[in-house]
Amino acid sequence: MQGKKRKVVQAVSYELVALIFITPAMAWVFKGGLALSGALALALCLVAMAWNMLFNSLFEAWEKRQRKPQRTVARRVLHAITFELGLLLMTVPMLVWALSIGWWQALATDFSLMLFFLLYAFVFQWGFDLLFGVPSATLVDHGI
Repeated sequence: MQGKKRKVVQAVSYELVALIFITPAMAWVFKGGLALSGALALALCLVAMAWNMLFNSLFEAWEKRQRKPQRTVARRVLHAITFELGLLLMTVPMLVWALSIGWWQALATDFSLMLFFLLYAFVFQWGFDLLFGVPSATLVDHGI
C-alpha cells in the first residue's frame, strides 16, 4: 500500500487503536468519566491524526533525500521522538483548557502520554510496515 491511501489508513488505524488504550486510562486518572475522557481523547486524536499525516509526509520527503533511505532502528527512534515533540506543542494548551489544570500539570500529563506514545509509535509503525510494506520513498535506488 502506497501514497495517500497508505497515509490515511496508517493515521486512522493508529488513532483508533490509541483511543482504545487512552480513553479508559484518562477516565481513571482524572475521574471524569468515559464521556469526558472520550471527548478529550478524541479531540487529541484528531489533532494527532492531522499532525501524523503532515509529519509523515514531511518525514518521508526528508527520508527520500537521504543517502541510505532504509528504516533503521535509529531512524524509527528519530521518527517517534520528533513526532511526539511536535505534538506536545499542540496538545499541552488543549489539556490546560479541557481539564482546567495548570500548565505544569498539563505538561506532566502530556509527558506521561508522550512516554506511552513513544513506545506505541515505535511498535505501531514497525508493525504497520511489516503488514503493509515500507513507503516507496524508502525503496528508491540512489545508485549507492
